[in-house]
Amino acid sequence: MLKDEMPKIKTALPGPKAKEVIDRRANAVAQAMRCAYPCVIKRGEGAVVEDVDGNIFLDWVGGVGVLNIGYSHPEVVAAVKEQADNYFHAMVNIISHRGYIELAEKLNSIAPLKSDKQRKTMFVNSGAEAVENAVKIARSASKRPNIIVFSGAFHGRTLLAATMTSKKAYYNGMGPLPDGIYRAEFPYLYRAPKGLTKEEAVSYYIRRLESVFEEDSPAEYVAAIVIEPVQGEGGFIPAPKEWVQAVRKICDDNGVLLVADEIQTGFARSGKMFVSNYWKEWQAAPDIIITAKSLAAGLPLGAVTTSAEILDKVKPGVLGGTYGGNALSCAAALKTIEIIERDKLADRSLEISERCKSEFEKWQKEYFCIGDIRGIGSMMGIEFVKEDLKPFPELVTAIIQEAVQNGLIIENAGIYGNVIRFLSPLVISDAQLEKGLEIFKKAIDVCVSKLK
Repeated sequence: MLKDEMPKIKTALPGPKAKEVIDRRANAVAQAMRCAYPCVIKRGEGAVVEDVDGNIFLDWVGGVGVLNIGYSHPEVVAAVKEQADNYFHAMVNIISHRGYIELAEKLNSIAPLKSDKQRKTMFVNSGAEAVENAVKIARSASKRPNIIVFSGAFHGRTLLAATMTSKKAYYNGMGPLPDGIYRAEFPYLYRAPKGLTKEEAVSYYIRRLESVFEEDSPAEYVAAIVIEPVQGEGGFIPAPKEWVQAVRKICDDNGVLLVADEIQTGFARSGKMFVSNYWKEWQAAPDIIITAKSLAAGLPLGAVTTSAEILDKVKPGVLGGTYGGNALSCAAALKTIEIIERDKLADRSLEISERCKSEFEKWQKEYFCIGDIRGIGSMMGIEFVKEDLKPFPELVTAIIQEAVQNGLIIENAGIYGNVIRFLSPLVISDAQLEKGLEIFKKAIDVCVSKLK
């Protein structure tokens, strides 16, 4: 079966069939949506992709965090087929369907929110839509206009979500942008001001957040603070425990809602169902949780989960959409969560993390260019730097291209493009994990040797 295969490159990349499709893509698809890798998928299973030329790749990107249970899980395929035999679509604003209700009930039961009272969930089509609706819900519930986000943040490419996103490349030339979005400094401890201890650095970043109330928006006008528990595009930077606890207190003291954007971190990637499970243990759980990506194993679905007290303050007509909570997507999501819980994929995430972290730390001692290794669970990043600790994005680009030529798909991240992220499906086998680490290390060897 394909899911058990090892990488095998039979042709120069792209192969002839892939090149023909990629050339057609250049003529038919927006140039702004670049093709990152020289392959065209034919089929995928588990953590493995076969392209149209018969080349086989290990995929450590997983649709950028979408495929925690892997490609084409047979039980999800069967659940979607069964649903398709009955109906594809029922718009929830017009007619109820059982899958929407059952999935909302499931997310309500597992969401680690601050409030243990009744919870409610709404569904949309994507992470960006979920972000936008979370903002609408927070503003409706608080009767306040402003939102605080962070340096390095990525929340999507729709207009409001792009405004909340830090990196200018994601909305260059798209102004005027929506008002009411203010930015604080995220606790990027590796690049904290020189000479500070971790404790001092955390205190520094807390002060930087509090300064937003003085310099940008008084606290009484702030509806919510929105945080990625581990920044994704920002460089796989985890929010430190002490900082999260401080933010929770700031929110409580000022009547501000705390929103966790778990779009990329959710569904067992961190070693728990959500990073917010850790936050709950730290007495710092969020008021609202945003999810998408691995929620439905590749079908389009996003969700906002919060307390009934918060969600029911939204006026009728404000929430909804034609395809939100599509029946096929809900069927996939229900089965996905069942598989994650039954197969203990959160535990598997920690096993993968332990093996990778052990290997990455060995590499850090061997290569001058590995500056930092970080993350939570198997959402890990390696930051590559020059000898003066300046970002080394050109090395990262070279490593990625060398790896794919040998059958391993990896991707960059970070505000400087100098981080390689690890988002392998959690169903990867031990043998595939070892092979991927071997290819990865060889790619570093080849690219570092060219620097000499």
